[in-house]
Amino acid sequence: MPEDVLSCKKKPVPDGTEKLYVSYETVHKLVKKLAGQMHQSGFDPDVIVAIGSGGFIPARIMKTFISKPIYAVGISYYGVGSQHADHPSKIQWIDEMRQSLAGKKILLIDEVDDTRATLAYCVRELLKYNPEEIAVFILHNKLKKKDDEFPPEIKRYYPAQEVGDVWIRYPWDALDIDEHNRLEALQSSKE
Repeated sequence: MPEDVLSCKKKPVPDGTEKLYVSYETVHKLVKKLAGQMHQSGFDPDVIVAIGSGGFIPARIMKTFISKPIYAVGISYYGVGSQHADHPSKIQWIDEMRQSLAGKKILLIDEVDDTRATLAYCVRELLKYNPEEIAVFILHNKLKKKDDEFPPEIKRYYPAQEVGDVWIRYPWDALDIDEHNRLEALQSSKE
């Protein structure tokens, strides 16, 4: 394997920061759990909108359970040199789907609700398309003060798991998946 692939640049984790390792198997189980909760609540979306890149895999797994089309959007909260920007911005959007989303029930999916800035921004942009309803689905909600709030139109919020303000290590960011899975198993054995 080329050396540059093995030494990919990742955002550094501050020393001493608690980490939560999450495997693909765990992601699958969390999505299945939420699909059941969503079904029991009576919400039946027409489309899935995945926020890239963290929402892609959970959205595809959700499609297995609800068989709805997926649209992808790209939102960035980082500027030049991976510096945190003042506000999120669109880097890829679904303007051509405007008519396809009007009057529809949208299931918006991302992996984590950390500051809520990206999710709230995306919801406000989707509301411009006049959907019937938007529900927000995330794997992990960090229990911390949020930088933004959802518009009042959001009545359905589905977090699969609530966690402290930890650094979440998802499998799609792992350079060594075996080591990643070992670390998740190790943390599970300590619980």
